[in-house]
Amino acid sequence: MGHIELRALDDDDLDAVFEMMRDPDAVAQAAFTASDPDDRDAFDAWISRNRSDPDVSMWVVTESGGFAGTAAAFTVDGDREVTYWIARHAQGRGVGSEALRLLLAREPERPLYARVAATNVPSAALLARAGFTEVSCMSSYAPGAGREVEEVVYVLPPTLE
Repeated sequence: MGHIELRALDDDDLDAVFEMMRDPDAVAQAAFTASDPDDRDAFDAWISRNRSDPDVSMWVVTESGGFAGTAAAFTVDGDREVTYWIARHAQGRGVGSEALRLLLAREPERPLYARVAATNVPSAALLARAGFTEVSCMSSYAPGAGREVEEVVYVLPPTLE
């Protein structure tokens, strides 16, 4: 693993993000994805909405300066959540763990939530290593899987200081 950083998402990153988020294996693993990962117009509209929302913080994960994924924090129904997507070439080497550590350091609000498909074992393990614990599980339609999938909600509780 090279040097990992989070930096602001810029226009030059959009092609790499789009390609990463349409990789068929990654879509199947993430499960809760766009209904049509190949629809560039829908991707551009989604990314534009998120970039213009002051409640959404989006970053690019870099490894030794090169694109390695994305990380973000946002609010849903009053709960602050984090998400990450690590490019296939950067998986399995600690890049995701370091990216999540950096994201948590930037996001001071606690509790903090994350959601993953129950079948996404690597992401669940990454959250557990970072201190998240499972709080609920529900069945939801997952476009990336094309069926109902168990969605697991994790929480990183406030720390006692």
